[in-house]
Amino acid sequence: MDPYQAGQYSGRSNWDRLAFQHIVYMNCSNPVTQNGKYVDTASYVNWDSKDKYIYAIAGDLKAEDFQVGCHVKLVALTSWWGLDTNNYSYSAMHTGLVYGFEISWMRLICEQHCPSKHGCYYYNCFFDSVSQELNYWDGDSLGSLIMLIMLWAWKILLTMPLFIVILTCKWRKRHLSMFESIENYLEQNNLMPIRYSYKEVKKMAGGFKDKLGEGGYGSVFKGKLRSGSCVAIKMLGKSKGNGQDFISEVATIGRTYHQNIVQLIGFCVHGSKRALVYEFMPNGSLDKFIFSKDESIHLSYDRIYNISIGVARGIAYLHYGCEMQILHFDIKPHNILLDENFTPKVSDFGLAKLYPIDNSIVPRTAARGTIGYMAPELFYNNIGGISHKADVYSYGMLLMEMAGKRKNLNPHAERSSQLFFPFWIYNHIRDGEDIEMEDVTEEEKKMVKKMIIVALWCIQLKPNDRPSMNEVVEMLEGDIENLEIPPKPTLYPSETITKN
Repeated sequence: MDPYQAGQYSGRSNWDRLAFQHIVYMNCSNPVTQNGKYVDTASYVNWDSKDKYIYAIAGDLKAEDFQVGCHVKLVALTSWWGLDTNNYSYSAMHTGLVYGFEISWMRLICEQHCPSKHGCYYYNCFFDSVSQELNYWDGDSLGSLIMLIMLWAWKILLTMPLFIVILTCKWRKRHLSMFESIENYLEQNNLMPIRYSYKEVKKMAGGFKDKLGEGGYGSVFKGKLRSGSCVAIKMLGKSKGNGQDFISEVATIGRTYHQNIVQLIGFCVHGSKRALVYEFMPNGSLDKFIFSKDESIHLSYDRIYNISIGVARGIAYLHYGCEMQILHFDIKPHNILLDENFTPKVSDFGLAKLYPIDNSIVPRTAARGTIGYMAPELFYNNIGGISHKADVYSYGMLLMEMAGKRKNLNPHAERSSQLFFPFWIYNHIRDGEDIEMEDVTEEEKKMVKKMIIVALWCIQLKPNDRPSMNEVVEMLEGDIENLEIPPKPTLYPSETITKN
């Protein structure tokens, strides 16, 4: 029996047709291998770790379909007629979920107002209403009939415009709700991003009139989904390497779901045009807050400290929280975005690479980055292999700039000792000197000192001397008294100085 009353009345005949199909997700304690109806979802959906084996079934679920140790986890509906319940794949189910389902309240309204023991249909409602009007006029004279027709004509004339307006609003609301449900469902269940057509992206961006920024990768425009949510649309320019940056970004960020990783909602590939649709970050990137001289753009050290922890958690998730290890290779202030609550989100995965978690060494040809944040092992072969510790180094340089609210390299410094901020601040920390800061509390001074010490550990020359990102999070969240001052960092191996 269908518990959702999945029927729809056809005005041409006295029978119901199926309005939508079920997609049932089963949570099983053991693998199901002998039932062809059970489609494994492990390769497509990241479920909670407490879930054992999650399978999907298309169509009505019968008693004989239940396997031992299995129970219903979720029931979804789709009106897509392309879903063959006798022969299906999870790709077909995903298409059905994206299509959505349609619902109607007309039959329920009819049953409430025109009860009938033979079933209530639209013509029953109409003729019952006519019968009641005839009884009201108490007769079958021509005058009564004319009055009845005039009454109905007057009712129709008055209510038709209102009916059209209500119908239009309901249709629009239903479709907006459907799109919002699809987008929310994909977001909550960590499914693959939506593929949009270029026409949809252009409409979403309002003709690409509201530009948010521009860089070597292309331009970013503000847009709006059909559900009303704001998005950032990244239009990529001509890509090198046969679109490898675009493929990397979709392949890596499409797998992630973390509060400190910017979320990829969808993408578009149309000829040479490529676009990425991200959640909108109203406060923009971190660099304008830590480098700007404008007093109106100001962040307290308490907020900067919390942002630094959020970024560290996001990078730690990339390294250890996914099935594959994601190495970002381009951690810098410009790639840290801030939402309306200043929650940081790591973004821009164009240089990111996927590797098995147990494969700690990365080929040297795969590594790139931004000068000033790139780890020394990307340049020197004799200090260690390239691994997730390259991201740790980049984070350390970022953390140092956040603590100092300045760029690490200052060519306009009055004294040569102040050219490179990490060296200058290390001498102050080592000698126990106070850090000169204006309008800050003692607690904020401790936060800044902790950030600097952690940053100094992160930018050690050899990768093995740097902490992991999980250890970085622990150091930032722990007491400053438990932190030791590391050796003074260097930019290149001592052998390089001897040879040169």
